[in-house]
Amino acid sequence: MTAIEFKNVSKSFHWHTGRMLLRHRLGNWLRRQHRERFYALKNVSFELEKGEGLAVVGPNGAGKSTLLGLVVGLATPDAGTVTVNGRIAALLELGSGFHPDLTGAENVRVNASLMGLSRRRTAELFDQIVEFAGIGDFLGEPLRTYSTGMAMRLAFSVAINIDPEILIIDEVLAVGDQAFQAKCFERIHQFRHAGKTLLCVSHAAGMVQELCDRAIWLDHGQLMMSGRIRDVIEAYEGHRSTEAAIRTATS
Repeated sequence: MTAIEFKNVSKSFHWHTGRMLLRHRLGNWLRRQHRERFYALKNVSFELEKGEGLAVVGPNGAGKSTLLGLVVGLATPDAGTVTVNGRIAALLELGSGFHPDLTGAENVRVNASLMGLSRRRTAELFDQIVEFAGIGDFLGEPLRTYSTGMAMRLAFSVAINIDPEILIIDEVLAVGDQAFQAKCFERIHQFRHAGKTLLCVSHAAGMVQELCDRAIWLDHGQLMMSGRIRDVIEAYEGHRSTEAAIRTATS
């Protein structure tokens, strides 16, 4: 069964207009003088089956974060359809869904609620989440006092312990100490062995090859290649090497 399907999906945004007086903005709007849009994704299609791990690779600005935003419902496509079957836990950026003035414990409860857990189920999982995060006495302190690594620990612990059907990770595991990274990888392997689905964005080729079965390569919003993880990574890195050699030769 398909967990995630993109069918001919495009997503565009307006170019940033910079600072402008309100009367000028209103004037442009009334005269329908809209700036040209740029496409973050252009006619992208792929499927992710339940139980698979899929990596999304590509350079900065390729459309990877836009794709993840469409999956979790933070944005809607201009064209095409996005279908998701299953409960999602997403780590799109550090501290997403967290409030700096709330304590760690309060943020656990709020974040779990945002991910669809009832108060009762959150209470049942609370000790398990706290133990995995390993932030000790800081649990009762405001999140603004946390280091980046501590915030990541708490965010990952909530996401992995609510037992989602689909886990989405965007680069955040690059933060934190090696011991906790190893702990995260072990839990993700357990998650995959349980037949769950993983969608992962990372520039770390070694990590995605360890965690994922397949990959898609995006470049300037277009789907360049889809296939086995090793094949896609080799093609992508080969393309980057060629581009680097050309820049060196012409500089």
